[in-house]
Amino acid sequence: MTINEMNFAGKKAIVRVDFNVPLNENGQITDDTRIRGAVPTLKKVLADGGALIIMSHMGKPKGKVNPKMSLGQIKDAVAAALGVSEVKFAPDCAKADEQAAALKMGEVLLLENLRFYPEEEGKPVGIDKADPAYDEAKKEMKGRQKDFAKKLASYADCYIMDAFGTAHRKHASTAVIADSFDADHKMLGYLMEKEVAAVDNVLSNIKRPFVAIMGGSKVSTKIGIIENLLGKVDRLILCGGMTYTFMKAHGGEIGNSIVEEDKLDVALSVEELAKKNGVELVLGTDSVCGDSFSNDAKQLVCPSNAIPAGWEGLDIGPDTREAFRNAIKGAKTILWNGPAGVFEFDNFAAGSRVVGEAVAEATEEGAFSLIGGGDSVACVNKFGLADRVSYISTGGGALLEAIEGKVLPGVAAIRG
Repeated sequence: MTINEMNFAGKKAIVRVDFNVPLNENGQITDDTRIRGAVPTLKKVLADGGALIIMSHMGKPKGKVNPKMSLGQIKDAVAAALGVSEVKFAPDCAKADEQAAALKMGEVLLLENLRFYPEEEGKPVGIDKADPAYDEAKKEMKGRQKDFAKKLASYADCYIMDAFGTAHRKHASTAVIADSFDADHKMLGYLMEKEVAAVDNVLSNIKRPFVAIMGGSKVSTKIGIIENLLGKVDRLILCGGMTYTFMKAHGGEIGNSIVEEDKLDVALSVEELAKKNGVELVLGTDSVCGDSFSNDAKQLVCPSNAIPAGWEGLDIGPDTREAFRNAIKGAKTILWNGPAGVFEFDNFAAGSRVVGEAVAEATEEGAFSLIGGGDSVACVNKFGLADRVSYISTGGGALLEAIEGKVLPGVAAIRG
């Protein structure tokens, strides 16, 4: 069943969204992108004459109640986004039976943070993996997770999965809950459909040259996706903190720059695989360094493999900016995950801005550009480039795992 085929008139729909939005110290939303992304799905239920039960996580409370991560803080913002006078709130997501039963058509109920319950993630709490009793504890928790998912399912007539950002996790609300609904009563939401189509477009409909830009501080967190991309792309640009692991692998001096000493061999193997696959690997040759990790640090431009002691690379240098711009120019498919430097510091954001503008210019010349990962999305928004790229993904880890070729539990639970 697709969401367009479904008529929600007279039905209660429980919808898993990703409302893990950033809040300031006063509990106010600083970026409502994720809420806006879910609105079309939520409005479809209401427009048909159905009732809405919305569920999400926020932050990482690790199975404990934390008022700073309460979804109660955002219910008014959700009401405003949906154009309804009130969003009712269930202060305990596992004890909302009465509120769900009393919900009238056209009304909206927001459940409290799912992750206040360890059953949502399904991981044993307070026991180490090395403990001999861990396997038994894990088995017991899986049983509790099923019960938790059944409780959530009992509130509604149908289930909609619209949280791409958590689709790579087999959690109670993203995958296990789907077992309680038949094929005619579970579906992907509009946002999920768009996300899955965007990934398919990149992987199944590659127009060449295909250029991927991978940033981030660690090679270790990106190695799977890098190796996978080396079998698909024509050009791979590696930037961000991982640059210095590559520099160190060749005996370079990197000062205080971030480095993974135990991944130097991995960096060399990535270079070898790129050469074997005929992929052009583009690394930064110069860096803008700071004498401390702060926006106000003194600046020094120097070769990325000859950074003096006491200095650290915080952005790509002018030569690298030009090289990256040329590597992106003329691309027909672009994947961008991870900024080129510490873009949060305005004084070290110029390199990431150049990369973003190059992606936007290539898009305007006909490329399909897919931007994914929280930092890249924040980058694009900061530089006002959101309407100049093809698609901005709401999921970082989910997007990378999908491109890596892994099956996403949140998708498989619906599609089989």
